[in-house]
Amino acid sequence: MGLVSFLSTLPTLLPNTPSPSSRCPIPYGVISCKIEDGGSNGVGRREVLKCFGAAISLELVASSSPIPSPFVEVANAADLIQRRQRSDFQSSIKTTLYTALKANPELVSPVLTLALNDAVTYDKATKTGGPNGSIRFSAEISRPENSGLAAALSMVEEAKKEIDSYSKGGPISYSDLIQLAAQSALKATFLASAIRKCGGNEEKGNLLYSAYGSSGQWGLFDRQFGRSDAQEPDPEGRVPDWSNVSVQEMKDKYTALGFGPRQLAVMSAFLGPDQLATEAKLATDPDVAKWVEKYQRSRETVSQTDYEVDLITTLTKMSCLGQNINYEAYSYAVPKLDFSKLKL
Repeated sequence: MGLVSFLSTLPTLLPNTPSPSSRCPIPYGVISCKIEDGGSNGVGRREVLKCFGAAISLELVASSSPIPSPFVEVANAADLIQRRQRSDFQSSIKTTLYTALKANPELVSPVLTLALNDAVTYDKATKTGGPNGSIRFSAEISRPENSGLAAALSMVEEAKKEIDSYSKGGPISYSDLIQLAAQSALKATFLASAIRKCGGNEEKGNLLYSAYGSSGQWGLFDRQFGRSDAQEPDPEGRVPDWSNVSVQEMKDKYTALGFGPRQLAVMSAFLGPDQLATEAKLATDPDVAKWVEKYQRSRETVSQTDYEVDLITTLTKMSCLGQNINYEAYSYAVPKLDFSKLKL
């Protein structure tokens, strides 16, 4: 079989208290949902039941182990509602991005590079830069290394307008949106590969991706939701022009970020529009070549597990370099519960 190119186609629930010790054990599996009374606007039965359902599920997780554990002790109803708000908002964002990329498949490659170039401005010594949305500034997007990315940024900006129009917890940050766009672009390439392996049959391809794909590997990436936007462009000279630099220079950049040849090889799709041409260049370096070959073999398999999982892991780390994630971002106040208006 020939080589395959994809481009060709919790915050924790623990309370802020010391962990239980054997001298002063805390009973496990205890959940307290605190719902404040008052207010004229009632909360619907469905919202209440969702909260109670989540609490019961967490209690079952805690009680499933015979060993006392502080994994779940006390969960406020407000925490559970906040998590649900963020999850629902993120799902809506992904739908918007999926629609945008489906209408503009030629932007899949530029979106990947956009996310990479926004992230690799991170400087370990000064702890500045990183995936902070600074690439949105005209002074940065116009730099030579970002040539050809303007259309991808325009798509992100249009998506942001739509997302902000339905957000209940404030505008989405560019830093979050650019990385989520990269996630959507990768998923599109994974799905396209599955469809291609099924002879172009979309229904079978979707089934193949659902059964063997990497959808379940995105959990940690999805949690890193709440990045802050930079207020000015990042300094020049931090991002290589991937199409013109040597493999050694690429390796040096990845090393400075805390990565290595393996991560460079698995992110070949981010380094230019022609993945196979990029990999041919990377393969001229013996340190990178073995990883290029590994991921090419993986992409020839039905599940391509090694490639997808390692790529998701690398993107997850890359997408939060230097970021302090606000795990309460995009949550919003809800009406207090008036039990007199609740009909069960």
